[in-house]
Amino acid sequence: MQVVLFGASGFAGHNVADALRQYGVAFVGASLSTGVDLRDPAGTAAFLARHRPTHIINCAAHVGSLNYVTDQAATVIVDNARMIMGMYEAVAEVCPEALVINPIANCAYPAASDIFQEDEWLNGHLHRSVLSYGASRRLLWAVAECFQIQYGVRSIHLLTPNMYGPYDSTDPDKAHALNALISKFVKARNTGQAELDIWGTGAAIREWLFAPDFARLVWEVLQHPDRVGLEEPTNLAQHEGISVKELVAVIQAIFNYQGKLVWDSTKTDGAPKKVMSDVKFRQVFPDFEFTPFTQGIATTIAYYESVYPY
Repeated sequence: MQVVLFGASGFAGHNVADALRQYGVAFVGASLSTGVDLRDPAGTAAFLARHRPTHIINCAAHVGSLNYVTDQAATVIVDNARMIMGMYEAVAEVCPEALVINPIANCAYPAASDIFQEDEWLNGHLHRSVLSYGASRRLLWAVAECFQIQYGVRSIHLLTPNMYGPYDSTDPDKAHALNALISKFVKARNTGQAELDIWGTGAAIREWLFAPDFARLVWEVLQHPDRVGLEEPTNLAQHEGISVKELVAVIQAIFNYQGKLVWDSTKTDGAPKKVMSDVKFRQVFPDFEFTPFTQGIATTIAYYESVYPY
């Protein structure tokens, strides 16, 4: 197994890199910070030609908070589209036999869906708050399918809930939602803030995936790709949701934060509910055990405390 990990220095990629090391898998990590720009097909092809991977884990993406992907909507969709095109063009040229594993954020699901089911993931419009990034995730799937049709490139797509855990940004505008909340609480406690600003109304319901659990699932896919199959994406799901308001209460209790919470309703909540069906997941991964939520939050808190101040 010759593994290339794109986006290795990012949030999801860093967690995958940890898991690969833990399981003794030799891999080559690459990201924009190491000089590999997927928007450049020729440069990406040259990189792949040096390493000749049998497996490619594609964690590379330009993403941020709801506000970020709205404010920077054009930049986000253009960058991601060019990265997707550049990577698949390079793979088709150099190593079309390699298996590509793509995480796809669940913002690619229709805005009106209540429970996200794989056979319905393209049946409707995206929520406008995530249009730029959600559209790029649908494009990722479409490009992969087209390169399979013409060049035989095989891809596995893993639909992911909102992720949280170590190695995310310390900038609330770039971090994933739960990580941004935790970093705010760490900063508020350490600086003695009397008030803490929370974006949105707290009404939105979300399902959460601990990033190290995502990494362990990628390892499972590397070992048993035939279980997942190439026909349609697979939810990495627990079929459990919690409102942002309830989530904030859990974090506030852990920190014993006595300050005032100020809900900023000028910031969008996004889609009202994102909970994923786990029917297919439990067929594919019947024995997988997710990290308990409180344990995952404790690990994430420890990470943000370790990198404070920010």
